[in-house]
Amino acid sequence: MGVCCGTIVFMFTELHLTQFKAWQHTGALSLKPVTMLLGANSSGKSTLIQSLLLLKQTVQSPDRAVHLNLGGDEVNDLFNFGGFDDVLHLSGGTAPRQFSIGFDFVRPDSDRAREGSFRCTYAKTSSGSVVVQALSLRTQARHLQVLRREKGAYAVRVGDEAQPRIKGRHCTPERSIALPAEAIAALGIDGQWVEDLSLAIRRELEGISYLGPLRRKAERDYAWNKTKPGEVGVDGRAAVDALLASALLKGEDHNQVVDGASKWLARMKVADRLEVRQQGRSSRYELVIHRDGVACNLHDVGVGVSQVLPVLVLAYFAPRGSTIVLEEPEIHLHPLAQSVLAELFVEVGRERQVQFLVETHSEHLFRRMQTLVARQTVATQDVALYFVERQGHAATLRELGLDDFGRLTNWPQGFFGDALNETREQARLMFERQQKALQQARQGA
Repeated sequence: MGVCCGTIVFMFTELHLTQFKAWQHTGALSLKPVTMLLGANSSGKSTLIQSLLLLKQTVQSPDRAVHLNLGGDEVNDLFNFGGFDDVLHLSGGTAPRQFSIGFDFVRPDSDRAREGSFRCTYAKTSSGSVVVQALSLRTQARHLQVLRREKGAYAVRVGDEAQPRIKGRHCTPERSIALPAEAIAALGIDGQWVEDLSLAIRRELEGISYLGPLRRKAERDYAWNKTKPGEVGVDGRAAVDALLASALLKGEDHNQVVDGASKWLARMKVADRLEVRQQGRSSRYELVIHRDGVACNLHDVGVGVSQVLPVLVLAYFAPRGSTIVLEEPEIHLHPLAQSVLAELFVEVGRERQVQFLVETHSEHLFRRMQTLVARQTVATQDVALYFVERQGHAATLRELGLDDFGRLTNWPQGFFGDALNETREQARLMFERQQKALQQARQGA
């Protein structure tokens, strides 16, 4: 029996996409404490991640009336998705010109898990704006549906009621997940439930911590304004600020991020420890990497250290119980360090009750996850592995089955190459060359 990753404060358990970018339909994509997405470039892996980030930037929008924030603000938005037609899947069929994003989740409530779901379908108006066509919020006990009617009015149904409880323009959804105050008041006790659920979903979407595949290069020194950053940033730009705050601000989290990063740098055998060092009495600091008795500025060590550092920082800086989304965390790392990332996801996930959603091309990371299952360090039910590939215009998804010994039951041939056939080919070529050399020697004699 494997060791579970622990109870998570809020965990996404399923993702559903329909007619969204590369995906005609994902089906129910199960998400676990550690979920890994593998596949070729431009196969649709990143789209799965971007769907949650699209909702995150929507709920963070300063405009309450926005239905879906497709981006354009370079400072505040995570992505610029373009327009409705850029997001809509090119099906080439007769499917309605709509797309939908949904997820299921679980969260504790008075020590009892509450399961719920969010589903939202979007359409385009004659003016070209994106609007909510249908919204569904559900928990084990209650269900709410909001449907768009003619001329932009909305109807709200609660449970199995045959007729709308309320309807009109005052029922127009806000930021995809909530109803206006007037509609909440009209729903009475059900309105309070909707408001509480919408707030919980908003907080968890806002709390998604995302690190993209392109991280900032190391600098020789850094200025610090003596504050703790809100997020590490898409490119890890605030990772150093998080380290400085960890080392220099007092509190119960003092040195937590620095010590955590140092621990994993050592496990990866790329450094013994990390140190924050002030430059004289100035407000500038440097990051010092200690290895084999030698201290070097971060700027002077291999690029792999500076590229993985935001990953390690985020693992300890993200709020406990949140979801961390990573794209290619392994870039510029040597094979051993890549494989140790699997241990990071499992151990920190359990320790800090953090969920990891990871897009990767690393065979070494993947293979170590198999080993962790075989060691019973993590249970198969706490890990989900998916292979994404394209078939024409549409992305397809294959869940990779693992048995209790970490063996794959349905591995897609050739994705990580074919090590056995490579070895056979090398042996064949060696034998042919040896035979040719032997024949030449005989002819020379």
